[in-house]
Amino acid sequence: MPPKTRIQPPQTPAISDAEWIVMREFWARGETNSAEVIAALGKTQHWKPPTIMTLITRLVKKGALGFERQGREYRYRPLVDEAHCAHAVSKSLVDRVFGGRVAPLLATFLDRQKLSKKDIAELRQMLDQKPGGPK
Repeated sequence: MPPKTRIQPPQTPAISDAEWIVMREFWARGETNSAEVIAALGKTQHWKPPTIMTLITRLVKKGALGFERQGREYRYRPLVDEAHCAHAVSKSLVDRVFGGRVAPLLATFLDRQKLSKKDIAELRQMLDQKPGGPK
C-alpha cells in the first residue's frame, strides 16, 4: 500500500506594504493588464510606472501574481486569495506579538481605538457565534 500523501495548503508569500497596495488593485480587478494598474496607482500613490512594474515583477516571482501573454500585452491575475493572505498575516502577528493569543490583541486594540456602538455590536455578534460563545 503506498504511503498517504498530505496535500499542503498553498504557501502564502511574504508581501511588503507596497506590494499589498498593488495586490489590492489586482484583487479588485481580477485579471487585468499592467497599464490599468499603473494608471490607478499613479493617481492614488503617485508612483512612477517603473516602480509599479518592479512591484508587479516581485509579486510574480513570489507567486502572488500569474501572467499570460496575449499578443503584445501581458495579462496578470492574482494567484493567492486576499482573505487567505490577510489571515496568514493576522495569524503571524498574533503568534509573534501575542504568543498566539487573540484576547491580548483585542485588549490592546480596544484600549487605543474608539469604537462605535455599531462596531461593538458587530464584535459581540461575532463572539456570540463562535463555538463556546453564548447561545
